Amino acid sequence: IDGCPFCVLPDRDADRDSRIVARTAHSFVILNNYPYAPGHVMVIPRRHTEEWAALSDAELLDHARLKVATIDTLNQGLGPDGINAGENLGGDAAGGSIEDHVHTHLVPRWRGDTNFMPVIGDTTVLVEALDATYDRLHDAFAAHPATTHEDETAAAETPAADPTHAVTLAFDDRD
Repeated sequence: IDGCPFCVLPDRDADRDSRIVARTAHSFVILNNYPYAPGHVMVIPRRHTEEWAALSDAELLDHARLKVATIDTLNQGLGPDGINAGENLGGDAAGGSIEDHVHTHLVPRWRGDTNFMPVIGDTTVLVEALDATYDRLHDAFAAHPATTHEDETAAAETPAADPTHAVTLAFDDRD
């Protein structure tokens, strides 16, 4: 990819190939290509910035609401025992591979799965192909109450949105 992958991938017309499972007006959800666990996703604002403070209130609120919807979707679609949420702030010093485009990692966790110290104790590795995870999360996002349908008739005929495109979510203008 030439340029920031978090800027390039959402502009492609290939959501499934890009692993983008959901979108809002200002953010999107993408599967991590090197997941710590099945369902490891990132919630990413569309605007390229390395500082959360550079985002507008609308962008921050949209990102926060999409994180909530993503946590709901992970719980519904994968049924984890918990979810880790985190950000790598400070570039490579913090362990991040993409340091100039802020994003939030959400990692589903199950009792007995691997963690940051897999060499200690008895652990179980949970493996799932990215395509299978994409399908499970795409279906769960399609069932989320914030999902929008451009054509309500088409939506009624195909309850799960077209899996080749990300599910679109919109949030009301609550305070």
